[in-house]
Amino acid sequence: MSARPAAPVLQAQVPTGIWRTGLVATLAWVGLGVLTLAWPNKPIGFSDWAFTEEFGIAALAVAVLLLAVALLGARAGQVGRKLRPAGQWLIAAPLLLALWEVLTAKLGLLPPPFFAPPQSLIEVVAEDWSRLGLSTAHSLRLLANGLVFGALVGFLTGVWIGWSRIAGYWVHPLLRFLGPVPASALLPLAFFFAPSSYSAAVFLVALATFFPVAVLTWSGVASVPKSYYDVARTLGASEWFLVLRVAIPAALPQVFVGLFMGLGASFSVLVTAEMMGVKAGLGWYLQWAQGWAAYANMYAALLVMAVLCSGLITLLFTVRDRVLSWQKGTVKW
Repeated sequence: MSARPAAPVLQAQVPTGIWRTGLVATLAWVGLGVLTLAWPNKPIGFSDWAFTEEFGIAALAVAVLLLAVALLGARAGQVGRKLRPAGQWLIAAPLLLALWEVLTAKLGLLPPPFFAPPQSLIEVVAEDWSRLGLSTAHSLRLLANGLVFGALVGFLTGVWIGWSRIAGYWVHPLLRFLGPVPASALLPLAFFFAPSSYSAAVFLVALATFFPVAVLTWSGVASVPKSYYDVARTLGASEWFLVLRVAIPAALPQVFVGLFMGLGASFSVLVTAEMMGVKAGLGWYLQWAQGWAAYANMYAALLVMAVLCSGLITLLFTVRDRVLSWQKGTVKW
């Protein structure tokens, strides 16, 4: 009897030939650059939009880079492998920027100063980078302190409730009763009782993180199959071993769900707290920009917030993949 041929081994696709999507993206970025440079801006009464030429040149530079990657194919190396999955976004981005440019700088259908063209963001970065960067650093510091404190206390509370019947009887009802109250609703009380506005903001961010982490950790610990504990006890495991080596590892996927939810909640509370009492941070910067009708600065701050939150979520996904590498194939999110 002849042996059955071995199943082919699946390998990662290696890009070969010319990248056609990259060529289309190149044309889109060229169109954005030409539109920005060749079409005069509509007069806005006091001056022209600054950095228009720089924005157009930057779009053409991106087009040159994409053209090189598209023509090199597999020889583009790591850059090509990174850019290929985002090919359709590289087409959509210049189209959206072109629409934004036409509606604001070229036709003025979205009137200034409430709406500003894309090049105004370059102006904010070039002329107000120090204040914007300092505000970002203050927000990161506040978010890190509140997030770490709230996640740690929430994790310990969730493990305690999930493991101890006494804590489940007394603490769990309080958690379900008080937990859904929005942390921002406690803003006046926090600023009244806290020794400083910064400590009040840290408390509110920690409180927003605490509830989802505690609830999801409790759910994860409580849902561990009893057979796991029975097998460990048969082998002579102690109570601490059951908690540290059985309950917590089995509950980690739920814990990370709580961390993701807590990150989103804490970020919204962070901005609110900075607007109300803290004299630094992106929330304060937003309020300052609105007060001076500097809407371009406001849009830049919103963009920084989006990038910051997205980066933190990506970082948390990376940590989760490393911590739960032993559960690869079972975690579906």
